[in-house]
This record gives sequence, C-alpha cells and structure tokens, in this order.
Amino acid sequence: MRADLDSLAGVVRDRRAILFVGAGLSMSVGLPSWRHLIEHMGEELGLDPAWFLSADSSYQTLAEYYRLRKGSIGPLRTWMDRNWSVSEDRVRTSRVHEIVVQLDFPIIYTTNYDANLETAFRIYGHDYVKIANTRDIAKANHQVTQIIKYHGDFEDDQSLVIAETDYLNRLSFSSPLDIKLWADALGRTLLFIGYSMSDLNIRLLLHKLAQIWRASGYEKDRPSPFVFMPGHNEVQEAVLGQWGINVIAGDSDDPETSLAAFLEELLRRVREAES
Repeated sequence: MRADLDSLAGVVRDRRAILFVGAGLSMSVGLPSWRHLIEHMGEELGLDPAWFLSADSSYQTLAEYYRLRKGSIGPLRTWMDRNWSVSEDRVRTSRVHEIVVQLDFPIIYTTNYDANLETAFRIYGHDYVKIANTRDIAKANHQVTQIIKYHGDFEDDQSLVIAETDYLNRLSFSSPLDIKLWADALGRTLLFIGYSMSDLNIRLLLHKLAQIWRASGYEKDRPSPFVFMPGHNEVQEAVLGQWGINVIAGDSDDPETSLAAFLEELLRRVREAES
C-alpha cells in the first residue's frame, strides 16, 4: 500500500496524473443516488418505482423509455439540473472537494453531470476550463486545469450520456471526447475515485487501454492506472489486477470517510515529495 501511494504521489506531484471522478464524490456533498433518479422517472411515466427497481433493467433503460415516451430527454435534464445541485456553502465545507483542487491535477475527467467540481475550483480561486463537446476541445486553454464532462453537462443537452442508446454508442469510443481521452491517457497515470467499478464504459476503457499497451510491445513502459475503492473487494482486485491496474482499498465501512482519508494521505505524500 505504501509503495503504491508513494508511486502515485510522485506522478501527481509531477502533474503526470489524470483524475477520473465518479458519483461517489458528488454523493459526498448530498446529491441523490441513481435510485432517486429511477423513482422520479418511474413516477413521471406512471410506473411503480418499486417494481422497476426490482426489475432486471437499469436506469439507462428507463431513461431510454422516458425519451421514447416524452420525445426528448429535455424535461428530465431540467429536473436533474434543478434537483441534482447543492449550495456553494455545502461544497465549501467539503474537505474532499478542497483536496481535489489542492492536488492540482492538470486534467480531470468526470462522469458526473453536476457542477460541483467547477464550483470547488471557483471557490478556491483555481483557474479551470470546462470541456463537454467538440467546440470546447478546440477552444480549451491548456495552461489551466481541464475539467472534461465525459458523460455530458446540463448546459448542453446534446452532450448528455444518460439513456441506454447513449451508453451503447459510447462503447465504440470514437466520439471527440473519447479521442481526446485516448490521447491524454496513453502518456499519463489515471486515478479513479468515486466509482463502484460497475460502470461498463469505465471497465471497457480500462480493458482497452490494457490491450493497446499489450499490443504495442512496450507494455513495461505503461503508466499503470490506479483505482481507489472504499473497501477491499477480492473479486474486483483480481479482475482489475489482470489488466495491470493498481487497486488501493480503504478500510472504513463508510465510503465518504474512506475516500476522505485516502485523499488526505495522498495530499500529505505529495507535499512530502515536493519538500
């Protein structure tokens, strides 16, 4: 564990790491879970949320049905924009968000739709540029932290990856944001936080990266990704390990506490490496 953290701290210090942020970070400041989204869609569509939650379907499938019934995802996006937000004061009191800013990653990818990361950067006076579409890529300032909204942004309905078709289309990894990700990831270390690692897009991304390096003949030079998990999971650690992924596991029963402790320790080691 210590060797893994020291190695990770070194690349973070050298600004050679990319942070990948999942829903766990947003839930730490009080944003609702996917269950809440499913319940809302079920109610709007006249379905029994309890039935759908127990059915063999995902929220992406329900969102696809919602788009078919409503004609667009727009009403759902409006509801999410209004309800999936927290006050600036709540973000200000989040030590986890503060540490993310202090770690000064040059590039942050997030699958979260909310603007909590952008709010944290603004609160702490750290310049950033948001990237959610092709136009944003072309206009990006490479001298400041890039926050890439990998699954879209509430300010751009067309960018949202929320329904099942959206996810299936992204599995080809051929969109402009995917192309940027390949270019960014091949030469840097990826650190994933806030994920349960059940997201098929993320798992396929990690698998494809492993394949690319294996086929290149230079696998020994690969910057190995890191995944933080709140607690030990023997199955995930074994499967991810075969793809050359370093799993760092916390030791708290509470995911938020576990993530905060990990980030505090990482920040401490980065600062030690700088001194």
